[in-house]
Amino acid sequence: MAGIQSFLAIGAMVILALVALPFNSNVLQNTTIEIENKVYLTAFSLADDLIEEIKQKAFDERTVDFQAINVNQLTAPNSLGKEGETWPNFDDMDDYKGYIKAISLPHAEGYNVTCDVKYVDSNGTDITTQSYYKKVTVTVTSKYLSYPMTLSFIFSLHSKN
Repeated sequence: MAGIQSFLAIGAMVILALVALPFNSNVLQNTTIEIENKVYLTAFSLADDLIEEIKQKAFDERTVDFQAINVNQLTAPNSLGKEGETWPNFDDMDDYKGYIKAISLPHAEGYNVTCDVKYVDSNGTDITTQSYYKKVTVTVTSKYLSYPMTLSFIFSLHSKN
């Protein structure tokens, strides 16, 4: 009788071990996914914050004091970027072309935020001439991200008030 009880006890322990291993694996996997989601949410927030900051700026250096302007009077595509300004004193959106900022705050350490600004046509396709549309692309990288988080927004001169 004692042999049967020992056999049943060993069998129960084996079954418990077989059930516990996948359970522990699933708990670990869910925790990993939860942490990764928090990292991506932080990256998205950083990108969105920069786009919201850019929304407050003039469309172009030549429209800082809003005026009707011919498309040919806008900044040349190869001149997009800072014109002597330094962040946080940028006055128009193309000053953010080439913008790079390292972010290391509590719960948001080791992020790098970069920004690119290009002229696009009304369909959002990159072009090499001036237009009334600019596309801002913010990319956030981190050693904790499996792949970069990119957020883009197309601005129109005519959408600025």
